[in-house]
Amino acid sequence: MIVRIMGEGQWKLADGHFAELNTLDDELLAEMEAGDEDGFRRTLGALLDAVRRLGEPLPDDALEPSELILPAPDASLDEVRQMLSDDGLIPG
Repeated sequence: MIVRIMGEGQWKLADGHFAELNTLDDELLAEMEAGDEDGFRRTLGALLDAVRRLGEPLPDDALEPSELILPAPDASLDEVRQMLSDDGLIPG
């Protein structure tokens, strides 16, 4: 799976890491619904750190289609809310 972090680039992740990312996405969604800005910041950081830690960065000149697009680390709660589907940032 190819994941893009807006403003940073793309990472290739094995499908086996999807469950960990989805757990963080569920937490992020709950914090957003509760209006928990501190929890939102913490969990968004953890989600992006997990992608960086578990994935292999693609070269800057690689233009692969991204299966997931995640917000930049400094994205506001409102900006992320606009990116959400019913399932959160990560479908499923």
